[in-house]
Amino acid sequence: MSEILLCYPEVKSENDSGKKVTEYFNKYWLMLSEAESAALYPEKGMQKEEMKWRQWADDWLVHLVSPNVYRTTGEALASFDYIVREGKFGTYEGFFAKYVGAAAMFIISKRLKSRYNLQDDVRQDLYKAVNDWVTAIGKKKKFMGGDNPNLADLAVFGVLRVMEGLQAFDDMMENTKVKPWYRRMERAALNHEGRK
Repeated sequence: MSEILLCYPEVKSENDSGKKVTEYFNKYWLMLSEAESAALYPEKGMQKEEMKWRQWADDWLVHLVSPNVYRTTGEALASFDYIVREGKFGTYEGFFAKYVGAAAMFIISKRLKSRYNLQDDVRQDLYKAVNDWVTAIGKKKKFMGGDNPNLADLAVFGVLRVMEGLQAFDDMMENTKVKPWYRRMERAALNHEGRK
């Protein structure tokens, strides 16, 4: 493991606001031989495209989740009701988690909205991001990886899946073009499909 970690050097710096951050420059790069790379990415630019969208999922898409899931007090309560129900909390723990958690996340989501300069209607940012993703895949491919999902497909699917069962997810499915791709990804994940 220590040899693998050498391939991902840690670089510490300060961001624009003076906060200390740690970055790993190779974190989206797969350490493959030329033969493995040619087999996995038969078309020129596929590997860079995959890396670009994986980073986009981490740097942008994931930050749209909380502001959309906890957009209003009603949605925050509904989200925590779902979390408490699925998490099988006890009566008192569930009550505390639902109301305190919903209030805290509602406040945090407003800070995130400001930090990432989201529109007043944060759904519009989510819709645009998801439609940008679908447009990048194009009409000729089933997935970003072509006929099979690649790591970018998996990253985006993972981010969107956390909203499943919530109003934000239902709105996204109804108001964007992501539904066909998302349903294909569900089947692919269930069947353990993907680029070998």
